[in-house]
Amino acid sequence: MTEIQRLDTTDADYRERLDGLLAWESVSDDRVQQTVAEIIREVRARGDAALIDYTARFDRWSPAAAADLEIPRARLATAWERIPAAQREALEQAAARIRAYAEHQRVESWSFEEADGTLLGQQVTPLDRAGLYVPGGKAAYPSSVLMNAIPAKVAGVAELIMVVPTPDGELNELVLAAAYVAGVDRAFAIGGAQAVAALAYGTESVPPVDKVVGPGNIYVATAKRAVFGQVGIDMVAGPSEILVVCDGHTDPDWIAMDLFSQAEHDEDAQSILVSWDRDFLDRVAASIERLLPTMERAEIIATALRARGALIAARDLDDAIAVANQIAPEHLELSLADPQAVVGRIRHAGAIFMGRYTAEALGDYCAGPNHVLPTSRTARFSSPLGVYDFQKRSSLIMASAAGAATLSRTASVLARGEGLTAHARSAEYRGEDAAE
Repeated sequence: MTEIQRLDTTDADYRERLDGLLAWESVSDDRVQQTVAEIIREVRARGDAALIDYTARFDRWSPAAAADLEIPRARLATAWERIPAAQREALEQAAARIRAYAEHQRVESWSFEEADGTLLGQQVTPLDRAGLYVPGGKAAYPSSVLMNAIPAKVAGVAELIMVVPTPDGELNELVLAAAYVAGVDRAFAIGGAQAVAALAYGTESVPPVDKVVGPGNIYVATAKRAVFGQVGIDMVAGPSEILVVCDGHTDPDWIAMDLFSQAEHDEDAQSILVSWDRDFLDRVAASIERLLPTMERAEIIATALRARGALIAARDLDDAIAVANQIAPEHLELSLADPQAVVGRIRHAGAIFMGRYTAEALGDYCAGPNHVLPTSRTARFSSPLGVYDFQKRSSLIMASAAGAATLSRTASVLARGEGLTAHARSAEYRGEDAAE
């Protein structure tokens, strides 16, 4: 019998139980932080030599020289040629859809001129260089390469550097092929906190970047936290999550498999179903029992469902929407007859999958929108990775003589009110000159 919590929004202890279910400590412990701090210090002090040592220690292969850490662009092309035609076609189709969606996200520069001739605006420029971390431990994720690299290229990032751990020195052909089709400029066979440190501070071989993006384990996440400020980062992500809101009319096997799709990531993943049809919750529970033994990662799924999964009985649709907004999930499925009538009421979600035929898995690979999403309720204040994450904005101000005469008076009063006389006089000089 697969144990999965059953909650009811009408129960007196519902909120307490929900809070316990959602609780996730994403901050690493002292041991992890100390290890990461030492790795960063070593990489900053010893550069490539530290990367070689850590690669031998953690990835179990010993580069003969620092040059062996770089994966030549020609090797990416070779991987592209080696993979089966079906995989090439799938990567091409996914890349095209991700690129087409990303094109809509590009922010353009703008300006306007006021009546007195003063110009105000915003200049948008891409990052010079971005670093992409690709996991390579328990599984390989070519989809993450596409999702992180393509928006950067659409934004106009001049150089994209990929780092990927290679346990036992083995390269994943599909990951390299994805890097090729996504336009990665340089790639290095390094991983862990040492790779993040190399991207942030640079070594003799690895150039320093302006921003580090991409998922990783607790050491990678801790390292990204530690280097933030030296470089930008996308986010510090927690375990994968899915919340399904269903009216009870979707095939329960479909919903059970949707819950599995996130639970199979790892034992800390979270899968929750909310419905006001209690009989439907029972049918989904039965589907879970029947389908779980057929899954290759059944033990991981069972552990995740037992630890952090739930079937929640709501009063009605309104109550289910309130639950969704409280949870603020990474992935939200609205498995409803008319999801478009409801979606405007969803305030907090990383990505919203609408209708009975929109499996969350489509978004993971090829729908188009990015699958790098806020987790652990951070959808309350953050957004999916996008082109805008690889662009920065500079304000434009060009005062005309008439504009300076007007603005200087306001600036002078406020500056003197703050006791900043130089500020006031700097503005006043222009205003007095313009008034003559």
